[in-house]
Amino acid sequence: MPVNPTYPGVYIEEIASGVRTITGVATSITAFVGYTPRGTLNKAVRIFNFGDFERGFGGLHPDSEISYSIQQFFLNGGTDAYVVRVAQGAIAASKILQYGSADNEKALIVNAASKGKWGEDLFVTVDYGTSPLTLTSTFNLTVTRQVQQGNSPTLVPVETEKFLNLSMNSKSAKYAVDVVNSSSKLIQLEVVPGLFSGDSDRGFSLSGDLSTFPTLTDKQIKISGVIDGEDIFTLILNTQLSFPPTDISQLVTAINNAITAANLTSRLEVSRANAEGAEDASAGNFIKLASTSTNAEIASVEVTIAPDNDASPALKLGRDNGGKEFQAARTRRPLEVANTRLTGGADGRPPQSANDILGGFDAKTGIYALRDVDLFNLLVIPETTKLSESAGKAVIAEAVKFCADHRAFYIIDPPPTKGFTDIGDWAVGASKDKNAAVFFPRILAADPKKDFRLRDFPASGAIAGIFSRTDSDRGVWKAPAGIEATVRGAQGLTYTLTDPENGVLNPLGINCLRTFPAYGTIVWGARTRQGADQDASEWKYIPVRRLALFLEESLYRGTQWVVFEPNDEPLWAQIRLNLGAFMNNLFRQGAFQGKSPKEAYFVKCDSETTTQNDINLGIVNIVVGYAPLKPAEFVILKFQQMAGQIAV
Repeated sequence: MPVNPTYPGVYIEEIASGVRTITGVATSITAFVGYTPRGTLNKAVRIFNFGDFERGFGGLHPDSEISYSIQQFFLNGGTDAYVVRVAQGAIAASKILQYGSADNEKALIVNAASKGKWGEDLFVTVDYGTSPLTLTSTFNLTVTRQVQQGNSPTLVPVETEKFLNLSMNSKSAKYAVDVVNSSSKLIQLEVVPGLFSGDSDRGFSLSGDLSTFPTLTDKQIKISGVIDGEDIFTLILNTQLSFPPTDISQLVTAINNAITAANLTSRLEVSRANAEGAEDASAGNFIKLASTSTNAEIASVEVTIAPDNDASPALKLGRDNGGKEFQAARTRRPLEVANTRLTGGADGRPPQSANDILGGFDAKTGIYALRDVDLFNLLVIPETTKLSESAGKAVIAEAVKFCADHRAFYIIDPPPTKGFTDIGDWAVGASKDKNAAVFFPRILAADPKKDFRLRDFPASGAIAGIFSRTDSDRGVWKAPAGIEATVRGAQGLTYTLTDPENGVLNPLGINCLRTFPAYGTIVWGARTRQGADQDASEWKYIPVRRLALFLEESLYRGTQWVVFEPNDEPLWAQIRLNLGAFMNNLFRQGAFQGKSPKEAYFVKCDSETTTQNDINLGIVNIVVGYAPLKPAEFVILKFQQMAGQIAV
């Protein structure tokens, strides 16, 4: 902002340079959608290594295709992924905690954090611990996951969470439901419906064994307690009553005076009560302390007497004409339990139809849970190989469209039943989109869940890892294929392709996996689903298409500052400067063809691209051109004999 000089002196003014650095987005964040026996359903969870997957989703499972795909993804160089769990009919293990012995006296429902039989490995302990008050509303909750190690029947704790001084008061900072649900990775708490539907338990009376405390010799009585399960209070009763006190009316007066002296008149009230605790101002033989809160959920007063001499007379309050001692009102905190197990969990079943994977767009379930993800670049759905052919193609069609909307790339797995003779026909009917690629055949690898015997797996997880590894080592413009694109962990392929067979599939846009003696199993193709020779598409090659997606996403995010700026030459110059700097940086990294920036790219934004009519409509047009690198797919060596040196 220009300075406004008002006095003689030196003024400093900062002038904007117009430089706005554009940062390239990530290129290989991979989204996996499929069945796992554990984990949050229909939510994209970010993981950075296979250990994260084991902790959040239970690790490898024989019925989970994506569990093996994710393992192969990280093994082959992947570093960043999202996982969306889909499971039909899964049930969370649970346990009801009682606040009393009757069947209807339920306080809390403890649910496993996610649905699945894994929740039956959880054990809950409730204890009251120690407190300055012998009776309060707080409790401690400990949850432990215990599993068998090897063949031993003994359960071994592998995860433990402990929550101290929890309260059933929803207004408390230590409210059990809020504390546990916001921080626990193992369980979620739920208040039993109707627990606080009435105020029949409002108030708390004095309790204790009346015969165990001697009579005080002085005239002072101390009463301690908790109001609404949260605020500790102490009342000092100065009375001239005889001991043990028996006059209810005088005691009520003394307690009222103590409440006033402690400035608790807005929180605490005292009255006479009958044997059941109901108010009976005229003839009650007992004393009732109650909260003045109108909220039935939190309105309660708990009173306790420390076992020392100055407090013991308070235990005799309410003993009038041989009356009974007060019964403690229930605090509705859970009863103490030790190592009780959650039950009733069920893993559910893997997807059996297209809708099981696709989910609902508006509900953000299935693949549409990825709508909440800011950025993902690759999509892997190996579960399609377990569906019928028609259902699998339905998933592929929707997934390709979803990727196009999010500038992502889909790695397609063909069905395991498709061999060399029919993979071409299947691929033509599955998809012909520039944002997808298919790889054939399946890979063979050791299965840790089957004593490391070989079995076949969809290749998409390993391929996504190779994409990530290639992006990191060489850049997104390098084809993720060739002798560097080794499939780590693969011990073979389900079908060994020959050069002529490779020559049949490659022109169809089907990328082949090959095994060569010197290099092992490698990726030997880099074409999109529009890579068939007869398509003559400009998006024939995977690196060309993925570079375009990278540029589009990076410049989309890097030009948000342009919106609502004055649409004239100063803005256009800034656009050319910043986009040109970004493109030049990529040129220096070897992302484009050409010996000079002029041959490699251009950024145009001026009065030719943005006419006066565009300006009137609020439009600024930016044209970015670049010369992408094409992979050397065919290397042709030409040999010629020299006929000899003939002098002319």
